[in-house]
Amino acid sequence: MNRSLRLALASIALALLAGCGLPGAPMPPSLELPKPVSDLRAERQGSKVTLTWTSPRETTDRAGIRRMGATRVCRAIVPISAMDNAPKVCEKFVSAVNVAPSKRDESHPAPASFTDTLPADLPSQHPLEAAVYTVEVLNDHGRTAGASNPAPVPLAPTLPPPANVRAEVTAGGPEISWQKVVLPESGVLDGELAYRIRVFRRDKDKPNLQPAPISETPEPAGRGPTDPTRDYARDSAAEWEKHYVYSVAVVTSATSQGKVVEVLGDPSPAVEVFTHDVFPPVVPSGLQAVFTEAGTERYVDLTWLPSSGADIAGYNVYRWEEGGQPRKINSDLRKTPTSRDANVAPGHRYYYAVTAVDIRGNESERSQPANELVPK
Repeated sequence: MNRSLRLALASIALALLAGCGLPGAPMPPSLELPKPVSDLRAERQGSKVTLTWTSPRETTDRAGIRRMGATRVCRAIVPISAMDNAPKVCEKFVSAVNVAPSKRDESHPAPASFTDTLPADLPSQHPLEAAVYTVEVLNDHGRTAGASNPAPVPLAPTLPPPANVRAEVTAGGPEISWQKVVLPESGVLDGELAYRIRVFRRDKDKPNLQPAPISETPEPAGRGPTDPTRDYARDSAAEWEKHYVYSVAVVTSATSQGKVVEVLGDPSPAVEVFTHDVFPPVVPSGLQAVFTEAGTERYVDLTWLPSSGADIAGYNVYRWEEGGQPRKINSDLRKTPTSRDANVAPGHRYYYAVTAVDIRGNESERSQPANELVPK
């Protein structure tokens, strides 16, 4: 075999060896540890603390989770002033939650939640402290890659909701009332607790929206003598012809070392109203009648002050003579607070009054009359 042939065969052998590859260092077996939760959130109302988080989809090795164990929920207690920088500490094991793992091809990871009921004596024993929650997702061997981000909630004590809540539609908007509540005196050792009442409103036709606060402190009802055994709040921002749901709760504010937090107590049973507008507008005022003669034309000009209210559609004008009955003399609503009566006869005295009409057709009472004599 000549030298050229030997070189060619050697090149082919090297190429074959390169294609097969050489064995590398052995990879360690995966521990299949789910990634720690990073979006834990905690919300408290009354004695209930609701935790929500996203169930992990991958292990710390970036592999899909095949077998996931329980999720361990822990709770620790820290001062309010330290709740925003709370450490990942598990002082109290709360519960183990079983959450099914998400599939790798899901576009959205599976949400998970857990509700913790605080022991009855915990808020009273720690009024100026906070509960800090963490969760640890375990594999099927009970091992974890670590705790989640901490999620704190204040432990200030809350009060039960006001009793006997009612809602009534008035001309100024829905009026919510409840049995008067005697709130505790503010103040605790080395800090302060304060209480106030908050009214919430939700649009019944939009059930996915959270109730929004509409009033922070009770105010007088404003219609006749108020009941001294009840407190009132009015929703002046409500819209007409809508279904609303109202509830009332007591809010606790806790202050310690310059840090202020608040906790919402349990809400009262909801009350519903339909804001059907059957209330007439404010009666117009300042009506004046002035006779004018221009050439062969004779008429009485009327002017008045516009009625307050954003829903005024226009005005009606009424006329009568001595001993007669008022009769509307306009076919269409007057859009401005002026009108002209050209159907007048010499020697007659005419009396006038005006009313306001809203966009739903409610008409006010007639204004104070004005009169004018048409000369002969």
